[in-house]
Amino acid sequence: MILLIAHTSVAQQVSGTETAATAINNSNLPFVLPDSAVKPLRSLVDEELQNSLIATLSANPKWKKLIDQKKMALGLVDLRDLTDINFARINGNYMMYAASLPKIAILLAAMDAFEKGELKETEEIRKDLKLMISRSDNRASTRMIDRLGYEKIESVMTDPKYALYDEDYGGGLWVGKRYASAGRRYPDPIKGLSHAATASQVSRFYYLLASGRLVNAERSKQMLNILEDPALHHKFVNTLDKIAPNARLFRKSGSWRNYHSDSILVWGAPSRRYILVALIEDPDGEQIMRKLVVPVEQVLNNFTESGQ
Repeated sequence: MILLIAHTSVAQQVSGTETAATAINNSNLPFVLPDSAVKPLRSLVDEELQNSLIATLSANPKWKKLIDQKKMALGLVDLRDLTDINFARINGNYMMYAASLPKIAILLAAMDAFEKGELKETEEIRKDLKLMISRSDNRASTRMIDRLGYEKIESVMTDPKYALYDEDYGGGLWVGKRYASAGRRYPDPIKGLSHAATASQVSRFYYLLASGRLVNAERSKQMLNILEDPALHHKFVNTLDKIAPNARLFRKSGSWRNYHSDSILVWGAPSRRYILVALIEDPDGEQIMRKLVVPVEQVLNNFTESGQ
């Protein structure tokens, strides 16, 4: 298999026989590894990382209570060594209302439709996709839903190539309502949610995206460009702006009433590269997400120091 990869102005070929070490020499995104080096994210759960994440978060009594009540879910993917990617999750398969975060499902469905010739890629649509992600614009999101249809979005999420909504793993990314007061609902089949996600499935979305495997490397790069430099600087981004001002941030969040969600691919110095996802049902969810970043990074640093 040969993948064509956009790398600045040069198309680079990565063959199935290329070593993983060769493939990761450049630090650009998407990174593309040979098929033999890419493993399903669920197979990369590391027990030590998992236990450390649970212990660190459980040291905060409020966070522990939210976790125990299944009102807080997290996903963490360590990307600092692409030959040794590790995954940890808390309540990873527990599906929650996720407000605007599932707009990433609309983004992927649009790219799939572009690639298959089902939707014409116009400047107007490109602008709507950027508004939908960067500013979380509900009108742009609703226009995209109307162009694609719920069934198209569902078909991409349930496509075995991605399986980003899978009933065997608690569901996942789902969009079943326009981001407007009017219009029919198309609830998910497990819980009847209109805008849903699980921490594990959102982690998988970013993992597949970062490795150039959502549609193809070129479309993955296009999605990364749309997700980069978010216009909203709250939750994870508020903290990362302070502690990692030079890191590249690819992000989508959401909030509605007591439901708060954030998801981010952090691509900074080699020692700061990870995916972090959080879904929280609590009035203080936005502030909790600001406070999560530092202890999560400490978990990663301790994981490195332990020899992993």
